[in-house]
Amino acid sequence: MKTLNWVSGGLVVTFAVVVGWSERRRALRPRVEPQLSHTSRNLAIAACGALALQFAERPVVSRVAALVVRRRWGLLQRTRLPKWLEVGAAMLLMDYTLYVWHVLCHRTPLLWRAHAVHHIDRDLDASTALRFHFAELTASVPWRAGQVALIGVSPAALSAWQTWLTLSILFHHSNLALPVGVERAIGRFIVTPRMHGIHHSIEHEEVNANWSSGLTVWDWLHGTLKLDVPQRSITVGVRSFEDPERVRLPEMLMLPFTATPLPD
Repeated sequence: MKTLNWVSGGLVVTFAVVVGWSERRRALRPRVEPQLSHTSRNLAIAACGALALQFAERPVVSRVAALVVRRRWGLLQRTRLPKWLEVGAAMLLMDYTLYVWHVLCHRTPLLWRAHAVHHIDRDLDASTALRFHFAELTASVPWRAGQVALIGVSPAALSAWQTWLTLSILFHHSNLALPVGVERAIGRFIVTPRMHGIHHSIEHEEVNANWSSGLTVWDWLHGTLKLDVPQRSITVGVRSFEDPERVRLPEMLMLPFTATPLPD
């Protein structure tokens, strides 16, 4: 498992470097902030989030995944599928239940207060994929443990899903302008930068669309897929947080714990 973790980590780092280099060469949307300050702020928020993952999520979720196999908890552990099919089914069901969690993060006021830190970013690029507040990541631990226990996700399947999810969010948060034909083709299956850019719009009807984090099928099934918005017409962020003074690092770290009003 340690070897697998090193391989997954190396793949993620390599992919992040490639995506970051590519989005600078072929930008999808013009930037509104200096890149250095924007990326530095996002990485600082990400560092706090990484601590939450290390000390809050991993100790709980990894133990639940081990118990799933040992005690045959969950749907997939009781169906006795071939290992390859079990891993595939686990990744599919984890992807769908993450869709549900994402919707809840927008529609539950307390969760939205923490998740909004991710959306308040005024530029959308690969660094935004890492910009999740530690309060949101900590709050997601019971949901993630429930996903693993009810679905019956083994440690191997959990590792595969986590790697896939990280690669996916780095890709679709990026500011990479793919050829339109290529993006349309792959967008039938996975979330793309243009698709997710719509979700990060300040407009209510746009942010409440394209909830999927991996496969696009969930938006299609729930009628929440929206593709008809030109990228140049999108203003990224959250309304009332367009002022650069309101999106500084201290304000973002404290936002979930303050009484600052947030748009619905």
